[in-house]
Parts: sequence; C-alpha cells; structure tokens
Amino acid sequence: MLCDSSLIGQSKKMKALSALLISLYCASHVLSAQQELDEFLPNGSFEIAPNPAHLNKTRILGKHSLPNWTIHGLVEYISGGPQPGGMYFRVAHGVHAVRLGNEASISQNFSSKTGSFYALTFGASRTCAQDEVLRVSVPPYSGDLPLQTLYSSDGGDTYAWGFRAVNKTAQITFLNIGVQEDPACGPLIDSVAIKELVPVIPIGGNLVRNGGFEVGPHVFKNSTSGTLLPPKQVDVNSPLVGWIIESLRAVRYIDSPHFSVPFGRYAVELLAGRESAVAQVIRTVVSKAYNLTFVVGDAKNGCHGSMLVEAFAANSTLKVPFLSGGGGKYVSASLQFKATGNRTRITFFSSFYHTKANDTGTLCGPILDGVRVYPVS
Repeated sequence: MLCDSSLIGQSKKMKALSALLISLYCASHVLSAQQELDEFLPNGSFEIAPNPAHLNKTRILGKHSLPNWTIHGLVEYISGGPQPGGMYFRVAHGVHAVRLGNEASISQNFSSKTGSFYALTFGASRTCAQDEVLRVSVPPYSGDLPLQTLYSSDGGDTYAWGFRAVNKTAQITFLNIGVQEDPACGPLIDSVAIKELVPVIPIGGNLVRNGGFEVGPHVFKNSTSGTLLPPKQVDVNSPLVGWIIESLRAVRYIDSPHFSVPFGRYAVELLAGRESAVAQVIRTVVSKAYNLTFVVGDAKNGCHGSMLVEAFAANSTLKVPFLSGGGGKYVSASLQFKATGNRTRITFFSSFYHTKANDTGTLCGPILDGVRVYPVS
C-alpha cells in the first residue's frame, strides 16, 4: 500500500476518512521502523550467561564463550552485589555485567545503514579507586571515556556515545585501554542498547536544530539517574542530534518519567559547572538581529540552591539566575544578538557546581530546554 493522496476517494467524507486511515497506516509503519532501531543489542543485558564449563570462577574462557559477543583478554562475568574481598558491584540494569581487565575487550557486529547515525547507551562504572578509561569504538570512530569522575554516588552511571555508520556491517568494541596497578581492576559494562538517530532540520521558524532535545539516545526505562553525554562530542556524531558536548565533563540527558522536564519528554542537565556545556552552530545573516530564547529550571531531583546559567551568542552574553527549591520550577530567558557571520555559535553552561541536598556525592545542576533562535522583525 502506498502512502499517496491519489488513493483517496472522491467524496469529501470518504476523502477525510481515507486520509485519516492512510495517515495512521503510514505513522504506524514509521513508528514500527523506529522501534526496531531502538533496542538492546543481542544479549546486550548480559543476562544470557556463558556455559559453566567456560567459566573459571568469574573469568570467561574462550573468545566466543560470552553469547553474542567476542572477547579478548581477561573478561569476567559478574553478578551484582557483594564480591569476594569485601567489594560491592552495583548492576543498575539487571543482574549481570562484564568486567574488563587490563587491555581486555568485548565486541559485537551489527547490520547498519551506511551513512546513518547511531547512538549507543550503556552502563559503565569503575570498580576500583583508580583512573580507569573505557574506549568505545566503531571504526573509523573511537572515544575514550574517563570513569574517574562518579556522577552519582551509587556508581550506576549510564553513558551514550554517537557514531556514523560507514559500512553495512559495523563492529562495536568496548576496550579497557589502561594498565592498572591492580590487574583485577577494570571497568564494569552493564547493559548495551542502540538507537538510530533521525536527521533533524530547523522547523517552525526556529533556527536551532533539536532545540527541545527530543531526538537523542536510547533511555533505559528503569534508569532513574539519567544518561550521561560524554564531553567533546561534535555535532556530526553527537548522541544528542544537532548539539556539541563542548566541555571537559559530561552533561546529563533526562526524561520526563523520572525528572521534571519543562517541555516534551527530554531536556539536558548541566551538572558540572563551567566544565559542563552544550553548543550549536546555526546559520545566520551578517548584521541581522536575532532573539535567543530558552528556559532554565531544576529537574526536581534534589538539586537546590542558587543557580546561574550563562548563554552566549555572537558577541552577546546573558546570565540567568535561578533559585532552586527542588520543586521542578523553571524560568524563561531571552537574549538579543546581532550576527557577525553566516554561522553563529550559541553556548550554554552552568556557572556553579551543585550536589543533591540529600546526597552530596551526586552531581547535579540546572536544566536547559526549549531553545529557540528567530529573526527580530
């Protein structure tokens, strides 16, 4: 069946009914296609265990012994909870996870669409008080995630990482690149999901792409700590479509089922002060005046106190103060600027560091949503 208006009947009533049915048919197929590309990788939750004959205590023996994955080096199959030696491993998404020893890796191939953009979402945390680094790669792209900073005190951090497929088959690899003092240490990989990111263009007179942050990575349904977007990811591969994670620390992608979000289902939380920033380069006309509008608030997640978000556009700046009582309120802000070129960078960051009122080990900060830029008439 083709989604074409030529199929609609002649009478006005039949036209309206046919148009509605065709719209629903097309929408259902688009939704179905999106759902197929927004899911866990095969055994991405690691709940399908290796054969007991291929385990030496927790160590996996044989490079194909972890179902659906290929392993290299010392890879352990871990159950969440207390561990021998007094350690405790938190597995936020399910029961089981894998731990990567020195220079160890796990990898999996998947069928991709050449030229399409994807985002991986996965749980990752350090297991020792050492400077652990996790390398995520899908050739020719790779990125190093420093896990030394714990964004939540329980250690159950979730990350997203974006890439563009250059072949019909892509290989996803997680590698522990460091050589730790204790070879038993290494990052813990929890659950792994993948999502295709649809292209976004400016619409409705708004020059900002994805200004409401509605197009982003897969979000785990049982995740109450949000999804971290690692620093220095440019817009061509960012898991947050259209945006650059322009900072030394991550920003947090939050959803309305678990946080207070001003508009739509998603927003971003600037949780590491000046080290946590987002930016976008938009098309402008030299010497033309524009308005930049946005909202600042709190996510109703225990973050409180005097907040300050700074916005930059061309040669103009704006400081937006916000006193958070942790109730999920927000304020609107507007900045007028004059373009100095045919490309203008808009940037947002938080001026202060914040932690939760009832958990000083968890970083938090003001949220940003509803970003719009439009010409001044």
